[in-house]
Amino acid sequence: MGYDKKVNIRGESYTPENISAFILKHLIEYAQAFTGETIDRVVVTVPAYFNETQRRATLEAGKLAGLKVERLINEPTAAALAYGIEHMEENNHILVYDLGGGTLDVTVLEMFDGVLEVKASSGNNQLGGKDFDQLIVNRLISRFMEDTGVNLQNDVTSMAKLKHEAELCKMALSHTEAYEIILPFIAEKKGSPLTLRYTVTRNEFEKEIEPLIQSTAECLEVALKDAGLTTSEIDFILLVGGSTRIPYVRNFLKKYFGQEPTSLLDPDLSVVMGAAVQAGILDNVLSKETDILITDVCPYTLGIKCITNIGGFEIPDYFSVIINRNL
Repeated sequence: MGYDKKVNIRGESYTPENISAFILKHLIEYAQAFTGETIDRVVVTVPAYFNETQRRATLEAGKLAGLKVERLINEPTAAALAYGIEHMEENNHILVYDLGGGTLDVTVLEMFDGVLEVKASSGNNQLGGKDFDQLIVNRLISRFMEDTGVNLQNDVTSMAKLKHEAELCKMALSHTEAYEIILPFIAEKKGSPLTLRYTVTRNEFEKEIEPLIQSTAECLEVALKDAGLTTSEIDFILLVGGSTRIPYVRNFLKKYFGQEPTSLLDPDLSVVMGAAVQAGILDNVLSKETDILITDVCPYTLGIKCITNIGGFEIPDYFSVIINRNL
């Protein structure tokens, strides 16, 4: 989202906003069929580290889908909201580790007296489960090349099969020690069909993803520093996103914080549950006893650019307060 790159499908060019609008329309059709009601207002969640351009693109996608986007809410905040609505009496510092299919968000929040205050956010918009899939794909391509001399990267259909099987392998390795990949007729050589057969172990997979998971320590450090907290001051870690099901991710966080991370909510559904709570707040369907106040932060530095000088004088970065009584 937020990029000019277009995708060509069946002779037509589509922007990310167009494709996102198609997905939103599809979801709305399902929701309307289930509820029997017309839906024209939505709450949309976005990665916490989305910049302004990406957020505007998301709003545009909603508009193209014929919807009024009532609120954009950061995904870790939504997940924490889904948790907080059932734990209003608690006073905790929560760290949300949201590792999904394409992005990583780390958010530190404080809960107190029915208030959910975001203290800091950090993340990586280019890291997610798709990167783990690609590592498996690369291994399969390399192994097949060694065994047969055939480069599967030259065949679009073969690559699509590899990517699909790699995702299944990744998910299976979250609860099994090894996964056997068998793809018959994946290619041919001198007129003879070839089969790809390879077993990926959890140990091999963890060695592949280790550098990527370890790199998230930097995001954790930034979020904690900006929040003014240490690892010992975090009361619990809330896991969000399908990729947090990977045992190595949980073990990494356990070692980093010295405590077991928790999945009190379904990692795949916690964000959408929080969006539903936000929609209920906006629509005044929650009672005052269950209402919750949210405050969020902007994870980016803000600045002003001068287009032209129309007079006045420059103020140095070590200026004194000009109008004291306004403070």
